Amino acid sequence: MVAAIILVASGHAFADEPGDPTAAKSENGKYLDKEGNPTFHVAADGTVDWYTYSGYRRYHSECHVCHGPDGMGSSYAPALKDSLKHMSYGEFLAIVATGRENVSTAQENVMPSFGNNKNVVCYLDDIYVYLRARANDAVGRARPAKHDDKSPEIQKAEDSCMGNK
Repeated sequence: MVAAIILVASGHAFADEPGDPTAAKSENGKYLDKEGNPTFHVAADGTVDWYTYSGYRRYHSECHVCHGPDGMGSSYAPALKDSLKHMSYGEFLAIVATGRENVSTAQENVMPSFGNNKNVVCYLDDIYVYLRARANDAVGRARPAKHDDKSPEIQKAEDSCMGNK
């Protein structure tokens, strides 16, 4: 799984900013920006796309212990709400899959590798989309009240990744 993530991430320039988060197209319930990166969609009535909703759930299942509630950071790890304002999709994938260590004279931060954790890897786009929505103030700190349904295509991809038949 790690190799597949790195292969996908290698197609994205790490120095690039995340760019305009506006959804340019939708494919089976997945919204993409003009660069083809996953992004969020929030309807006028506040309904969020499935990936944003699922990302909220997955973030709070796997990430919030270190990165704080709703991506706001903690004394232990940085605020991803801020990081995703400047981090490309490819960089996000690579860091989550392989981990990262930041050492300075003041502190040492270690992001462990999640490349073999299916509860993270199978939902990387979901988590990225949710954090991108938070970074752009498209969704608030609370659980989204309304969301699109999970499409059959999303369910099929999830089942395949998780090894379900």
